[in-house]
Amino acid sequence: MAKIRLTKEFRFEMAHALWNYDGLCKNIHGHSYILQVTVIGEPCSDENNPKYGMVMDFGDLKKIVKEEVVEPMDHSIVVSEKADAEKLLGVPQMTERYHITPYQPTCENLLVDFSERISSKLPEGISLFSLKLHETGNSFAEWYASDNA
Repeated sequence: MAKIRLTKEFRFEMAHALWNYDGLCKNIHGHSYILQVTVIGEPCSDENNPKYGMVMDFGDLKKIVKEEVVEPMDHSIVVSEKADAEKLLGVPQMTERYHITPYQPTCENLLVDFSERISSKLPEGISLFSLKLHETGNSFAEWYASDNA
């Protein structure tokens, strides 16, 4: 059977700041992120299965990505654990949604995190093929499983 790739696109808003960075991105700022998630697998060949002919139900992929990435990250602030988070996030009314990460929250490192979150939830026989994260309209980073094998 042929291997087929499926891609679904997600959009969310998120703020971050880059600790110890030497440019403007050291300040808290936000982006309208676009995340493209591509999985790979073989279409189901069991005619009695309700997923017959599908690699994966797009609705199932949507549920995984929303639960693992979009819902927790949307309208949140993400900062490195190296930043003084208590001072930075000191106004509780404005910082109810935040993530303190063990990594610098660059587009590149976010992709590594997202790849781990999504991969761990995919059904048997389905693999994460690639991720593409647009931070701005003309800037993005890509993650490919084949580069990380």
